[in-house]
Amino acid sequence: MVRLRSILLFLLLFKSFGSIIAEEEDQIEQFSEALLLRPLPDRKVLAHFHFESKVPPTRTHGSHHHLFPKSIYQLVHKFRVREMELSFTQGRWNYARWGGHDPISSRNAKPPGVELWATFDVPQHQVDASWRNLTHALSGLFCASINFLESSIAYSSPQWSFKSFATNIRYGTLPREAVCTENLTPWLKLLPCRDKAGLSALMDRPSIYRGFYHSQRLHLVSNEFDLAAASSGMVLEQTLTVVLQPVTLGSGMTSSVAIQQPSWSLSSLFGRKVSGRCVLSNASNVYVQLEPDLVSELKTTSETQQQSDVENLISQAWSDMSFEMSESAVRVIQEANDFQKESSLLYEFSLENFSDSRPFDLEFRWKRPVTWSSQLAPLQAHRFLMGSGNERGAIAISLKSVGRSEYAKSSVNEEGRCSLRVDLFQVVPWYVKVYYHTLKVFLDERLHSLADVVERTNVSPSEDKVSPGLMEIALRLPCDVHSVILTLEFDKGFLHIDEYPPDANQGFDIPSALIRFPEIKTKMHLFEDKSACKSPILSKLQEESPVLWYTEVLLVPLTTPDFSMPYNVITITCTVFALYFGSLLNALRRRVEEEERLLKSKAAKPSGPIGVLLSKLSAKLRGKPLEPPPPSSSSKVSYKLILRVILVAGIAAAWQYFYG
Repeated sequence: MVRLRSILLFLLLFKSFGSIIAEEEDQIEQFSEALLLRPLPDRKVLAHFHFESKVPPTRTHGSHHHLFPKSIYQLVHKFRVREMELSFTQGRWNYARWGGHDPISSRNAKPPGVELWATFDVPQHQVDASWRNLTHALSGLFCASINFLESSIAYSSPQWSFKSFATNIRYGTLPREAVCTENLTPWLKLLPCRDKAGLSALMDRPSIYRGFYHSQRLHLVSNEFDLAAASSGMVLEQTLTVVLQPVTLGSGMTSSVAIQQPSWSLSSLFGRKVSGRCVLSNASNVYVQLEPDLVSELKTTSETQQQSDVENLISQAWSDMSFEMSESAVRVIQEANDFQKESSLLYEFSLENFSDSRPFDLEFRWKRPVTWSSQLAPLQAHRFLMGSGNERGAIAISLKSVGRSEYAKSSVNEEGRCSLRVDLFQVVPWYVKVYYHTLKVFLDERLHSLADVVERTNVSPSEDKVSPGLMEIALRLPCDVHSVILTLEFDKGFLHIDEYPPDANQGFDIPSALIRFPEIKTKMHLFEDKSACKSPILSKLQEESPVLWYTEVLLVPLTTPDFSMPYNVITITCTVFALYFGSLLNALRRRVEEEERLLKSKAAKPSGPIGVLLSKLSAKLRGKPLEPPPPSSSSKVSYKLILRVILVAGIAAAWQYFYG
């Protein structure tokens, strides 16, 4: 009995000790880094950097931090930010080739330029002031023109396109904002190791900015102000998504058949190697992902081999497969997807055992040609302009089906009918006056009534020089639809000459529209693995999120004045005034006595024997006596001076009368 009590007491102490350790782990700052590499079907490689910083709530941890960036912490508390997302994007995500139905594309495919949205924990009447202050702070922090979003004509207030509860949300975008190293450097300074150690050391500026797509994103979630619930503090997620064209490595094959997919390595993609992990990070891993269609293609090409060779795809023996990697993976994670015939694979590599003397340079080498396609969204969206001239036009949004049957299975309602929910969010500048009552919906090239297709709408018409136009529409489409076209007519407004940018003849941008499929969720269904839950990037990939699609940025030409006419008027006016004041000053500054004295001195000065002989010879030929030169008259000079001043003054007065 005593022995049983001692055993129970030991188990109780062990359990309490474990709970104390778990609580202590939750009450300390955490930082993790990860890199996900994915071969793409069009001979490119996707590199997705993921950094996550966590800090406990201030009331339990205090305001002093070792890993979490102080500038972000101050922004949250000063402006009471509940959630915020900021992205700098160069290029446009190719949904048709790089995929549109996976967590990477749904969360990290952003529109060109700058996109910012934030929710605040302040009263409704203080939201606009908090938004303006936040834009100025972020503008100085990231060396960008985010402060242009402070004006009411640059941001909007969506209701349900981003957050269902969002009553204090503001959204703004700058499509023409140029992204450069001045934005990336402050972003890297938020990391504990910056770009000196760990995976961030791979971010060579020339290598990143020569890619086809580059998007740096910052997502912040704060529960600092939730006093009732159990607060988790602040979570800062920094991601950098790059699509690169690898430099082709040697194929390693004796055959003359060309390799369709180029082989690559970390040093060929970024020009650098990883010399170890960041010492402040809790986890530092590299993942190589194979898409489901690629896994199916690899298994198909191995059907002629033994069944054990097919199983090698999930094991660590790659020598007999269609590819090989230079390093051995720590583990291979297989996805369990109910809708796909095949599941994707994740090869995990740890940086624990690598250092400066033994850097990590993963090499991925193809051994035979392989073709596959990425997972696509239910509908492919495109947006374009219709009409001609500088007076009016129309915006058209086209949605085309990709013919995937698994989307139909997941969209059956209670009545047994298959339907697909599509949300459309679009913001237009105030000078593009959209007539929302002209909305037309065509299903398979047939005009349908709005009552049969539109479930709900939120429309806020634009106001001249006050606010932009906002449109949120929820559509309910049949699953067997092949094409959907929405059209909206608009008139082009007129701007004041001071409101035109320097490159006004290039046109004006309409930000990208957001297509959202709220009923079609995307996430990675990984097998239950406790170690997978500890990895922030794997936890993020397993979170369920709706499929998103950003359309193209539209370029609208507006009526522009003749900017050369003011230049011509300014130049001719300046010329006339220069002549007028030059002549006037010349006349007023001239000294008559000095000119007469100069003329007399010239007349009295002997011209020499040759001049005297020539004068006498000329007088003899004319038959007249030699006369001395007449002295200059001051009256004549004064008369000419007065006449010149009157003439110039008359010209100036006439110019001012007719052209002033």
